[in-house]
Amino acid sequence: MRTRRVLILGGTAEARALADLLAGEPDLDVTSSLAGRTPDPRLPAGQVRIGGFGGAEGLAAWLREQRVDAVVDATHPFADAISRHAAAAARATGVPLLALRRPGWNAGERDRWHWAGTLTEAARLLPGLGQRPFLTIGRQDLAAFAGLPLPFLARSVAPPPPPLPARCRILLDRGPFTLDAERALLREHRVDVLVTKDSGGPATAPKLTAAREAALPVLIVRRPPPPPGVPAVAAPAAAVDWLRAL
Repeated sequence: MRTRRVLILGGTAEARALADLLAGEPDLDVTSSLAGRTPDPRLPAGQVRIGGFGGAEGLAAWLREQRVDAVVDATHPFADAISRHAAAAARATGVPLLALRRPGWNAGERDRWHWAGTLTEAARLLPGLGQRPFLTIGRQDLAAFAGLPLPFLARSVAPPPPPLPARCRILLDRGPFTLDAERALLREHRVDVLVTKDSGGPATAPKLTAAREAALPVLIVRRPPPPPGVPAVAAPAAAVDWLRAL
């Protein structure tokens, strides 16, 4: 039996964990693909490919050329474009596709959460919730708030592209973040509303705890809907089981 080839669409902690688990599988040839947008990314175990595929058609061509047997989409929950491309490429080639998605966050009894369906809706709701917002939505999406005159604090792994809000202080930092550090940050910058996405996972969850303790409102953008018909699991170990069962 020939070695089976697996493509992991990665860039998340779950993708790295899956690559680590599969590194010991002798009958699997695993390649992790990173978009290349983050400077100095944390590389997973095994082979790594950096850069886009050229849309769904480009990904389908790559799957055929490389004789890929299975794809695991372990990208960020908000990377909806690559997830849609993966679903289309899987349909075109007949290659099995699995989505590996960390669970979203759930509000506790003392949380003051407000939900928005899109970034545009979040920008519309924000002025009614606070005047000193802390944006933790990623470097690519700050443009949605560029028209608001509020004094923003925004955290990003790398400098964000324009347009940006006219009054915006950028903190360059990378998680995981500790609860003590998040408490101190909210106090130091006098944050009165937190804006984030429902990314899930423990690496950035301490900000939600710090906001709860400070009784701050949290404006959360809902995840985009997943492509229809794609099976999904919540943990890397379950993805390993799926691959073994193919």
